[in-house]
Amino acid sequence: MKKIILFILITTFGFNVFAQNKYTISGYVKDAGNGEELIGATIYIKEIQKGTITNAYGFYSLTVPEGDYTIQYSYMGYNMLEFNINLNESKTKNVELLETSQQLEEIVVTAKKADHNIKSTEIGAFKISPKEISTVPVLFGEQDLLKTLQLMPGIKSAGEGNSGYTVRGGNTDQNLILLDEATVYSASHLLGFFSVFNSDAIKDMKMIKGGGPAEYGGRLASVLDIQMKEGNMKEYDVSGGLGLISSRLTVEGPIVKDKGSFIISGRRTYLDLFLKLTEDYDDVTLYFYDLNLKANYRINDKNRLYISGYFGRDIFSFEDMMGIDWGNSTGTIRWNHLFNDRLFLNSSLIFSNYDYDINSDIGDNELTITSGINDIDLKEDFTFFINPQHTLKFGGKFTYHTYVPGEVSGNENFDSFDQDKDYGYEAAAYISHQWNLNDKLKFEYGLRYSMFMATGPGDVYSFDKDGDVIDTTIYQSNEIIKTYGGFEPRFNATYLIDDISSLKLSYSRNRQYIHQVSNSTSGTPMDAWIPTSNIVEPGISDQVSLGYFRNFLDNQIETSIEVYYKGMQNQIDYENGADLFLNPYIESQLVFGKGRSYGAEFLLKKNTGKFTGWLSYTYSRTEKQFDDINDGDWYPTKYDRKHDISLVGMYQINPKWNLSASWVYYTGNAVTFPSGKYEIEGQTVNYYTERNGYRMPDYHRLDIGATYIKQKKKGREASWNFSLYNAYGRENAYTITFQENDEGSTEAVQLSLFRWIPSITYNFKF
Repeated sequence: MKKIILFILITTFGFNVFAQNKYTISGYVKDAGNGEELIGATIYIKEIQKGTITNAYGFYSLTVPEGDYTIQYSYMGYNMLEFNINLNESKTKNVELLETSQQLEEIVVTAKKADHNIKSTEIGAFKISPKEISTVPVLFGEQDLLKTLQLMPGIKSAGEGNSGYTVRGGNTDQNLILLDEATVYSASHLLGFFSVFNSDAIKDMKMIKGGGPAEYGGRLASVLDIQMKEGNMKEYDVSGGLGLISSRLTVEGPIVKDKGSFIISGRRTYLDLFLKLTEDYDDVTLYFYDLNLKANYRINDKNRLYISGYFGRDIFSFEDMMGIDWGNSTGTIRWNHLFNDRLFLNSSLIFSNYDYDINSDIGDNELTITSGINDIDLKEDFTFFINPQHTLKFGGKFTYHTYVPGEVSGNENFDSFDQDKDYGYEAAAYISHQWNLNDKLKFEYGLRYSMFMATGPGDVYSFDKDGDVIDTTIYQSNEIIKTYGGFEPRFNATYLIDDISSLKLSYSRNRQYIHQVSNSTSGTPMDAWIPTSNIVEPGISDQVSLGYFRNFLDNQIETSIEVYYKGMQNQIDYENGADLFLNPYIESQLVFGKGRSYGAEFLLKKNTGKFTGWLSYTYSRTEKQFDDINDGDWYPTKYDRKHDISLVGMYQINPKWNLSASWVYYTGNAVTFPSGKYEIEGQTVNYYTERNGYRMPDYHRLDIGATYIKQKKKGREASWNFSLYNAYGRENAYTITFQENDEGSTEAVQLSLFRWIPSITYNFKF
């Protein structure tokens, strides 16, 4: 480790030992309309053809030799600004950019080349803007970040209408989802038909498909990093939308103009109100709500404070006899400190909680079941902007996990019991270096070390080969049960073939210390989360990917081809006939093996003009191997699909009307169906042979939408959005079950959820 750090320091500082008269220009890039910092804005010096981008807080820093320069500031969807500057001392330059539609006559702008996808070291990573999310037609007409993500290559939907997703062969639990740095463990409302992310509160989103930089870790498949809006620093705004089954409202404005701001954004469905209008369902309650809160304040030029939170809950009950509610709560306190014009620090204290409650009240029997997981994180991230060729990032994170596998309480007719809580300490440290070697070759490499300690108090069991308890060890509070850890190297390289094409290579290793055990493809709110233990080892993945990127028509059209291979160790599955729900001996029901995933991803995307959109295609295979399943042979996972196609188009007819459409096709998921049946004491029993040896029918669907902008002037906006989900009425299979008919024969019965779902939403802002 010391040698690696020494090498990084030599390469970063060694080139500048004899440099003289270098000065730094730094500052923040903001939206001129609301004062929000812009993430990933480009700062470029024409004379020396060097540049940088703003970080997650809109800050940039460039250190160059003394001289007269022309500096360009640009961001997708905004007008580019150009300034002449005499850099004879270090200077601070804060810039505000105007959206294209807000261009003022006195601002002189030039065209911006959108070639970040070609020149950056990122591979297997992309962003989707809130504007793109707002125009893609989805189920129930609700703007949905996760469902829009599923239209990109390498990301697969977990099921019909579901916001759950899998990435490059990973399970759904192998996706790290961050909301203002807080982990969101369950990202779905209403059993997956909505995501927990209210698009009105989202500022920026970045998806990384496995090859992420060293500051990210803890999951094997992907990272989805979401930043909430900070609120308008200049004036008060109220916006929202009224839909058929849900409505939302957002209020934002300055605490002190240009120094601090706040945003409050809420959403609620009212399907339960419609159900109460019918006699058959007037005792049914079914809805969800969520609330996003954020405030920030600029203490001075070097210090800024952020406080944000998310609260969401799903409620379902039937005749006061049975009910279930589940949800997430997160809270983040962040402090940004600028030591000088090149060294930036972000400190974060983070809280995350997910839990569910099941209540039953039938006759004299009352029962309540509670389960969940709590995290407390402390995180430190440093960024050192050395010069345009070198940027150094380093830091660490510490997490205290508390797992609540199950607490059961009831009246005198039930015996209450609590499963032992599980506790663990997770820690990581990292260092990463971005190195622009020359005009052709760029690197980003780093090293992360992570570790996990499973601790007491609690009872730890040992099992025989039949799953019976043979020994119990009692551990006291904070006593270490088992420790795991290891290095996680990361490496990305970009070679610029010419101004419009590049070749990229990536390798990454990841470790995961928490696992979700489920026998459902898309997951349910009651799935069990279990930590690494004396029996369950951390999952490990190694991924190699290679990509070719090329732009056409002055960067109006992006294309890319990426191929990847990922090997996975210590994978978890359940044995045949496993009992996973509230089982204190759940580890005896698990089997352990390995996995592999490989594929190719193609993307064609048009970013500008009246007609925009993209075409994505993914070919992939995902398989696992367990000694105790399928006779030890490799078998496809339940989310294995060979082909996945998405076609998305958006067309602006005129300033008032926009049209959009999306079409998806994918081969059916692998599934375990009975291969035969036999009879025991007059009861028919299905006979199963191989795990996931059959396929669901192929899936395809067309969604269409239209937006009418009624008013857009003087800060006031009003629009109507119309959409039709499953426009040609395809009856796609949600489940297939087998049952006996009156003649004693077994027949397959297909359940289809949605045929035609029209939606209408009124959106407003003033």
